[in-house]
Amino acid sequence: MKSIIKSKVQIHLLFWILYYILEAYLDFYWSRYQFPDFTWQIRLQNTLLLELGYLLIKIPLAYSLLYVYEKIHFNKVIKCILYILIIILAVLGHRFFTHYIIYPYIYGVTETLGDKQPSGFINGLVAFNSFMDLIFMVGLVFGVEITRQKNMLKEQISQLRSEKLDQELTMLKAQINPHFLFNTLNNIYGMALKKADETPDVILQLSKIMRYNIYEAAEKSISIEKDIENIKDFLQIQKIRHHHLSVQLQESIDNPSQEISPLILIQFVENAFKHGVSESLGESFITIDIKLADGILTYSIENSKEERSHQHSTKIGLKNIRRQLELLYPKHRLTVENKTDRYIVQLKIDFNDTSNL
Repeated sequence: MKSIIKSKVQIHLLFWILYYILEAYLDFYWSRYQFPDFTWQIRLQNTLLLELGYLLIKIPLAYSLLYVYEKIHFNKVIKCILYILIIILAVLGHRFFTHYIIYPYIYGVTETLGDKQPSGFINGLVAFNSFMDLIFMVGLVFGVEITRQKNMLKEQISQLRSEKLDQELTMLKAQINPHFLFNTLNNIYGMALKKADETPDVILQLSKIMRYNIYEAAEKSISIEKDIENIKDFLQIQKIRHHHLSVQLQESIDNPSQEISPLILIQFVENAFKHGVSESLGESFITIDIKLADGILTYSIENSKEERSHQHSTKIGLKNIRRQLELLYPKHRLTVENKTDRYIVQLKIDFNDTSNL
């Protein structure tokens, strides 16, 4: 709140400084025709003084109208009446300052019209001139303030959207990690009951994965090198669990430091095991191919499955992954082929696309 008020004060202060400079320049330029006998130093001094005096009328007028516009909750008729009264008072104040102070005390002459006749305190022409001078200023002030409010509203909307997306992504990630943890712990429990020699290795690999999920995955982005390393750890656990599993992982990465959102790629591997390999009764396989060239990621997974698999579970997992990709990489391309004996998933992400940011 304090930053918003500070920004508003700074913008309005800058506006009045620039407006004062503009009005002083225009009045100084005009005075050389109305007062040709005055030196430029005298005209400049007079101009600076009278424009300061006008600000004493224009600033209260501007903020009175803004207050009625923003704060006072009256109907339109009453607001219009208030606008008219405020402007009339401002015109009278403008005329009083011009007629009784500027001309006799600053310029040292009597105010006259174009035909050199005394203008008098108020008449149609001089009142119209004062009105136009004030309305020009009011239009500028309202333009600056409305533009400032619109920009502030856009920033607030953008921030809210960003926070909403972050919250949704956090919730989506949270749906994945506990599921994997519980499944793996159940398998370790089964291996421990059998006193399997591989149990300590599985626990070590699980420790690495959970460390990654807790610390690395909390970041908005990590290097693709770290993400692939996490996939390798995951595969190592699965190879220990599934003795009849054939695993092939091919990678071709031209930029290991390329940033990617964590836990995106691993979810496809988890799905391949949960709804494919883990359900296979005999020989099973999973083939993973990861390529990154010139900022374009091509990621494909092919895995075996039983002919009668729990397709509804697969759809739930894919729905989660698709939603994350929509939020993170709107222009990605994802295809999923569900064949009789295998799943084939292909994902393409162009990191050069600035709309991903």
